[in-house]
Amino acid sequence: MSQNILLSLTALVTLVPAAFYPYRRIAGQGAEGRGWSFWGALVLAAAGPGMWAILQVAGQWQTGFSTALWVTTAACMALFIGLSLFHGTAWRLAPLLLPYLLVVCLFATLTEDAPAPVMRGNAPGIWIDLHIGVSVFTYALLTLSAVASLAAVLQTRALKTKRPTPLSRFLPPVAESERLQLRLLIASEVVLGAGLATGMAVLYFEQGQLFRTDHKSLLSLATFVVIGILLLAEYRTGVRGRTAARTMLIVYLLATLAYPGVKFVSNVLIGQWTW
Repeated sequence: MSQNILLSLTALVTLVPAAFYPYRRIAGQGAEGRGWSFWGALVLAAAGPGMWAILQVAGQWQTGFSTALWVTTAACMALFIGLSLFHGTAWRLAPLLLPYLLVVCLFATLTEDAPAPVMRGNAPGIWIDLHIGVSVFTYALLTLSAVASLAAVLQTRALKTKRPTPLSRFLPPVAESERLQLRLLIASEVVLGAGLATGMAVLYFEQGQLFRTDHKSLLSLATFVVIGILLLAEYRTGVRGRTAARTMLIVYLLATLAYPGVKFVSNVLIGQWTW
C-alpha cells in the first residue's frame, strides 16, 4: 500500500464519526443540541481532509481529480463549521452534508493513483492562487446551497404527506432552509463572478486572450448565468419550492461538471490534464 493511499484512508476515517453522528442524534440518543461531541466530530472531519489537502498542494498546486475532491471537501467543512457557529439552524444540515462528503472522499481515495500533472502556465502566482481559491470557495458555497435546497424539499414533502420522519424533524424548517439557500446562492454568484474574472486574467497572461471556449469555461459561465436567472426570478416573483429546488440542482450539476467533472474525465478517464 502506497503512502498516499494510507494517508487518504486516514483522512477518510476522520469523516466517519461526523457522518454518522447526526443519525445517532436523529435516533433520539443523547441530549438534543450541539454538544462537545458534535463539535469534536466536526473539527476532526475538517482536520483530516484539510491536512491531506495541504500536504498534496504543498510547494506547487496539482491539478489531479483526487486533489480537487480533497480540497473542496476541506473547504466545505470549513464553511459548514463557520455556518454552524454563527447560524442558528445551519448545523441541522449535517445529516445530509456529512454522509455526502464521506462518499466524495471515498471516491477521492479510490482515484488517488490517477495521474495528477503539475500545473503549467505563465501567469503570475498571485493570480493563479486567487483563481484557484475563488473556484474552490464557490464550489463549497454551491454544495451547501444544494444541501439546503434538498433539506427544504424533504421538509416540504414531509409536510404535504403529513408523515414526518426522524430526519425531517432534525432538518431545519422549510423557511430557514430556503433563506439559507438564497444567501448562499447570492454569495456564490458574487464569488463565481470574481472567479470568472481571475480566470480571464490567468488566461490572458498565459495565452493573450480573455476567454476560451472549452468545457470548463462554458460550464462555469452557464452556472453564473443560471444562478443569476434564479436570483432574478426570486427577486421578481418570489419563486420557491420545487421550481427553485430543481433549478438549484441544475446549478449544482453544472458546477460539478465544470470543476471536478472535467478533472474526472481528463485525469481518470483520459489520464491527462492540460490547464
